[in-house]
Amino acid sequence: MSVTLIADSGATKCEWCLLDNGKKKKIVTTGISPYFLNTEQIEQLLLKQLVPKLKDAFITEVHFYGTGLSNQNNVQILKTVLKKIFKKAKISIETDLTAAARALCGKQKGIACILGTGSNSCFYNGRKMIKNSPGIGFILGDEGSGSYLGKKVIQYYLYQTFDEELMTSFEKRFLTSPMEILENVYKKPMANRYLASFAIFLAENRGHYMIENIIEDGLNDFFFTHIYKYKESWTHPINFIGSVAFGFRDVLQELCNTYELELGKVMKAPMKGLIEYHS
Repeated sequence: MSVTLIADSGATKCEWCLLDNGKKKKIVTTGISPYFLNTEQIEQLLLKQLVPKLKDAFITEVHFYGTGLSNQNNVQILKTVLKKIFKKAKISIETDLTAAARALCGKQKGIACILGTGSNSCFYNGRKMIKNSPGIGFILGDEGSGSYLGKKVIQYYLYQTFDEELMTSFEKRFLTSPMEILENVYKKPMANRYLASFAIFLAENRGHYMIENIIEDGLNDFFFTHIYKYKESWTHPINFIGSVAFGFRDVLQELCNTYELELGKVMKAPMKGLIEYHS
């Protein structure tokens, strides 16, 4: 009987699920990114936060999905640690985009898109990713993502494009200043996450024409720049995962209707789909 451990990791949080004889046990640890943690730090994190909660489960398979894992050096760092801790287990390490594709499409063909802090997409043939529209990061790309939409919110505020009502709402909501915003964007680390934190303003002010324009334009940029590049978009469902996709799924439906595309699944996070896939 196989006992499977699945991990879905970002840089800040990692969600684990232990599948043992039909039973599911979920565990949350600090995020694991080999860009920020070395071999020893990852090992210590797992020994403190994960292993004690697994009790004495004899794990036969570990499926780890996470950010930064298209880089083979990072894959090797993670594999070394996981093999050391789970000596008898078969270890599989995949990107967050593969997690999205498997969670959304299962064993079916489809377009899989991530719209979270960043954005990404691929065409998946039911077994593996066949095509991937390049992710060029939040400064040059990440169309439709939280950082992309948050950047628009900040622009509208700093350029005073918002009307008086929205300017006041913004100032009350974030209690910040133009100088502080620029400092955080240009001089501090994790600017992408800082930008994405402003996307919540859009969710909280739905219905205002300026807000609706930012959301629709931002998501439309994702469709035009990425989804349009796959000829398979017109013959297979377009599936989405991530907090932005889930929060603005009504706009995704409208855009799919406009472009005569079929909207597939829209999920907030991949774990539920990954459990189904690995069961």
